[in-house]
Amino acid sequence: MKIHDVLALSVLHPAQVVAGGQQGLSRDVRWAHIVDIPEPVPWVQSGQLVLTTGYAWPHDDDGQRELVRGLALRCPAGIALAVPHFFEHFSDAARAEADAAGLALIEIPWDIPFAQITEVVHRAILEEQYHVIEQAEAIHRKLTQAALEGASLQELATALGNLLDRAISIEDFDGRILAFHSIAGEEDPVRQISIASGQTPPDVMADLERRGYLRQIYRATKPVHIPAMPKLGFKARVACPIHLKGEDVGLVWIIEGEHLLSELDVRAAEQASLVAALYIAQQRELSSLEARLGYNFIDTLLEGRFEATPHALDRARLLGFDPKARYRVGLLVLDEPVPLSREGFLRRECLADRLRRNLKFLGLAPLVSVTLNRVSFLFPEQCQGEQIWKLLGDQHLSLAYGQAHAGIEGVQASYRETLSMLPYLAPHACQYYDHLLLPRVLMGDAEAQGVFVEKLLGPLKQQRNGEVLKETLLTWARHGCHFGPVAQLLNIHSKTLQYRLSRASEMLNLDLADSDVRFQLQLAARLLSLPEQQS
Repeated sequence: MKIHDVLALSVLHPAQVVAGGQQGLSRDVRWAHIVDIPEPVPWVQSGQLVLTTGYAWPHDDDGQRELVRGLALRCPAGIALAVPHFFEHFSDAARAEADAAGLALIEIPWDIPFAQITEVVHRAILEEQYHVIEQAEAIHRKLTQAALEGASLQELATALGNLLDRAISIEDFDGRILAFHSIAGEEDPVRQISIASGQTPPDVMADLERRGYLRQIYRATKPVHIPAMPKLGFKARVACPIHLKGEDVGLVWIIEGEHLLSELDVRAAEQASLVAALYIAQQRELSSLEARLGYNFIDTLLEGRFEATPHALDRARLLGFDPKARYRVGLLVLDEPVPLSREGFLRRECLADRLRRNLKFLGLAPLVSVTLNRVSFLFPEQCQGEQIWKLLGDQHLSLAYGQAHAGIEGVQASYRETLSMLPYLAPHACQYYDHLLLPRVLMGDAEAQGVFVEKLLGPLKQQRNGEVLKETLLTWARHGCHFGPVAQLLNIHSKTLQYRLSRASEMLNLDLADSDVRFQLQLAARLLSLPEQQS
């Protein structure tokens, strides 16, 4: 209960606030206490609404300044003075000191008994506390029920958001969003960016760390209130760490909306973090058990056996896989015959362990799988593939990288690309699918030929008059890239030919003056003239 809530009680309708401003009105009231003795400061405690007649107060300005300054240091909720009797009003000196401290000074009519005020205020405080306890108990029951029913983190966030009518986020230690619940119109700029990108912006995390809030959160045993930071576009939040066996595994965030954060939000965050910890512990145990039984998340992902259920997606995110991100599959091939000997098996396991450590060193999730003499892993599109090759530095390895694709199906497509590279992979080299495509085409690889033509000319399919532009481009390439004969052959004006070629080059992002581009177009034209391509 705040000071402004207390002043809304009927018994205090005649009261007037004469100092303290908005800061004073927002202070929490823990109790109402009558203090009418000399040297009252030691008898005042934090959060108390102090009621006084001013009987023992000094009458000089310096004395009142010193008294109000001393009271403010005790952090009371506010000071209420009965007037007029010993004092007509708070003095200007007292009001100035209270304004500076953000301490509410309240004048109440003398004829309102203090006993009536304390009775009404205490009843209101107890009713509010009972209401909070009642609501917290309801939240506890519903979240516990969700945990018993095996609800996912997303279902947990949604349930908590609906119960509190607030925006909720559940994040891992690095700020990646594992689940969230949104409230329309209550998303601050930081929240909007976080939801869109799937992660709290690094500069915001750095600012919270610089201000000491992250250290405070992860050292806390209870939820921490973080004040609003308007310059960052950051509303006030309650943050509660998710602890698991002494490890910090994430955070539950409750974002302030139209209504100020309260004790109920603190209790709800604490309960949600406990349920989230139990859920994460369960998922880790399942992952460990499945690994012992020969099941591997990465294997199912690569082989197309992954089922994108809420629980499976939660486990994937906890392992560090973002279903919306773009990954390329890397495939390390050991120079070992299959089936592996005991020494070969040990070499493969050592390689997989080194790869995991290096991925962690680069700040990446160790999404690794092993089979036969190969070690597969996922590598985010924005990272340089050569980094892994340099870190491993093994002369008995080859490394193939597929193209970067988005989503679960994209991972499977990239894996198929790496497998198609194996017959052409040079020993002791790091090679990319794109770089190896043309040599494979020239060696007669039918699959590579189809992919090559599609990559080169495929974007024209989606364009208006794309087939006309494609045929014009290929005819131009077949006939030595000469404008006059091609225009006559197509029975069009030379300017029309130039326009079509210009449009095609723009859509395909090709420089038709480049000799390599002309060679690729001539090669594509030859490939499309083959019977198997025509069929």
